[in-house]
Amino acid sequence: MRTTYIVHMDKSLMPKPFLSQENWYESIVYSLKFTNSHFVNGHGSPPSLIYKYNNALHGFSVDLSPEELKSLKKVSGFISAYRDNKIILDTTLTPEFLSLSPISGLLKASNSGRDIIIGILDSGIWPESPSFKNDGISSEVPSKWKGSCDGGKDFNFSMCNGKIIGARYFNRGLKRNLRGSMSSPDSARDDTGHGTVVSAIAAGNYVEGASFDGYAEGIARGVAPFARLAVYKVAWKEGTYESDIINGIDQAIADGVDVINMSFGKIPREKIYEDAVAIASFAAVEKGIVVSTSGGNEGSAYRKVKNGFPWVLTVTAGTIDRQIGGTLVMGNGLSITGQSMYSKGNTLDNMRLVYEESLSTCSSPALLNRAPEGIIVCDIGNIEHQIKSLGNANLKAAILICGDPSILRLIKISYPYIVIRPEDANSLIMYAKYDDEPSASIQFKQTFIGVKHSPTVGSYASRGPSLYFPNILKPDIMAPGTLILAASIPNNTTIHRASNKLVSDTYIFGTGSSFACPHVAGVTALLRKAHPEWSVAAIMSAIITTANAVDNTLQPILEYDNGFKMASPLSMGAGHIDPNKALDPGLIYDATPQDYLNHLCSFTSYKLHIKEITRSKNYTCSNPSPDLNLPSILSSYTIDTIMRPVKFQRIVTNVGEGFATYKCNVTEPLGFQVSVVPRRLLFGRKYEKQTYTLTLTSTGLMSHLSFGQIIWVEENGKHLVKSPIVIYFEEFL
Repeated sequence: MRTTYIVHMDKSLMPKPFLSQENWYESIVYSLKFTNSHFVNGHGSPPSLIYKYNNALHGFSVDLSPEELKSLKKVSGFISAYRDNKIILDTTLTPEFLSLSPISGLLKASNSGRDIIIGILDSGIWPESPSFKNDGISSEVPSKWKGSCDGGKDFNFSMCNGKIIGARYFNRGLKRNLRGSMSSPDSARDDTGHGTVVSAIAAGNYVEGASFDGYAEGIARGVAPFARLAVYKVAWKEGTYESDIINGIDQAIADGVDVINMSFGKIPREKIYEDAVAIASFAAVEKGIVVSTSGGNEGSAYRKVKNGFPWVLTVTAGTIDRQIGGTLVMGNGLSITGQSMYSKGNTLDNMRLVYEESLSTCSSPALLNRAPEGIIVCDIGNIEHQIKSLGNANLKAAILICGDPSILRLIKISYPYIVIRPEDANSLIMYAKYDDEPSASIQFKQTFIGVKHSPTVGSYASRGPSLYFPNILKPDIMAPGTLILAASIPNNTTIHRASNKLVSDTYIFGTGSSFACPHVAGVTALLRKAHPEWSVAAIMSAIITTANAVDNTLQPILEYDNGFKMASPLSMGAGHIDPNKALDPGLIYDATPQDYLNHLCSFTSYKLHIKEITRSKNYTCSNPSPDLNLPSILSSYTIDTIMRPVKFQRIVTNVGEGFATYKCNVTEPLGFQVSVVPRRLLFGRKYEKQTYTLTLTSTGLMSHLSFGQIIWVEENGKHLVKSPIVIYFEEFL
């Protein structure tokens, strides 16, 4: 039986015949196999070298048997060896949940996003946060940067330290609309915390010892920790106006950013050519800037997704495999883990459990205030109503029952509480009802990692399709957005209901698509660094076609809507983002600004207003197309059109190395047949393009929503190029 060890070696004792430390380490490990009696006798395998270390330490990690370890200790230059123990995970956890490691994959290939500039349009930044220190980052700004550090009041030039390279604020539109004075000063300094959180998630540097009052303690870092930040404050306590946002985008384009993050949205207007954010984001894409936007937090109703433009990444939010909470221990010894962010104490010891039918609905603050002293058990019910009633009651403690893994975003209770799952509730209720003296204790400030069926779609996240483009799949992608811990503004213990943030000191838990969006912005920054030759559409395609549609149990991702069900692409897009796979997608679906406009020209209502969108006479509607070369297929139908076949044409570009052959594998949506011609694509060289046609034909079986997928599988290769297929009945959504 072998165990993994981290081995320290004395580099100065390396024998002279070896040209490098790596060769020395390899030789040592190779020699150990002769000390293993099983290997010498023809059984077993040699020890396995895992990593070779040259900088953080001198040595290596290796799997060793006890006798191999004993032999290693006799080798000249050996210093020590110790078991590879589990350490405290990243505080935001999301870089690890996304498998982003500095020693492999996308983070390594992109050098952690070094010198890529992410433009953050939000509520400003708190520059003193340790998440924005410049450790490991040159004070010399990239030559492409044309911006300035003009942060206004309480934001001097020195606060742009190389990590933060630009700071501007825009509030003229807000002032004009308020028609009066503002309490907020003219400054890029954040006074709500939202922009600081977003910036830290996208590109925060490494910070040790971060936590929220003891929950999720560990090392905080952003997705692209060595990327630069350019901050454009466009959101204020008093409100946010499009004019300020557009000026922010305009300045970001002029300054030379590589990526723009916009963690905000609005209800779409009837006419896209009057949507200034849509137009400004198109201008950014024309300049080669990837734009990441949030899909909104309007819940499970269809057609509520925001920022549903085909040229931007529209991001929805999901959970991660971490649960913030505690353990409920009943007097009979049974224990149940649950969710909680109670932070005023670590334990609640041996209190009476109270379960009475007159109280268990937890719907009346008046009744709750007359409850016996103890831990009140609330039955399954209208959870939002219960939370409101409990918030207005004065209790010693409470237990709620809810399966929503995102429920903590709604709870604003000052006394001890815990939320348990419905499947755990029966043993609790039976004990509380029938034991002579039921009691329980609760231990708080616990963090559980590896929660099964993660991710799930956030119950709060907006669903598609897009109101502007009903036959384009939105959202595009799902990223972590539930209880994300990141830097915020200091000395703020208020609860921000509008943005679902529970704040304590300088790190907060944030929930919403606002916090999923910067994860994707960070990934696009890494991809821009690793693949400077890729177009905006190529980066978007790589992210979408490599997304995961399964959770950490390898089952389809679920969504919560008064219970769990299989998530549809209208909820999660193509699936959960997988950065390392996006680094090498095999094939991409490319598109140009003209392609987007050709699609716009296919809408009669948009055709006459193309110049308003393009701001130029260079674009024409000479080649309108209802189809668009996207890495997804979406079609709507009515009673009158259901039996008409619908045809889509797609062009894929080989971005793999040289010769490749792909075969298609189709999962047909219920009630539809899918034909693909050809079913095999042959590429002779890198960047070669091939075209295929996909046709949807109804079998007559009607469903309000049906979905499947097409996967191009590389023969004798590693690439799987996945695209969701979605069909919906217009009258039902």
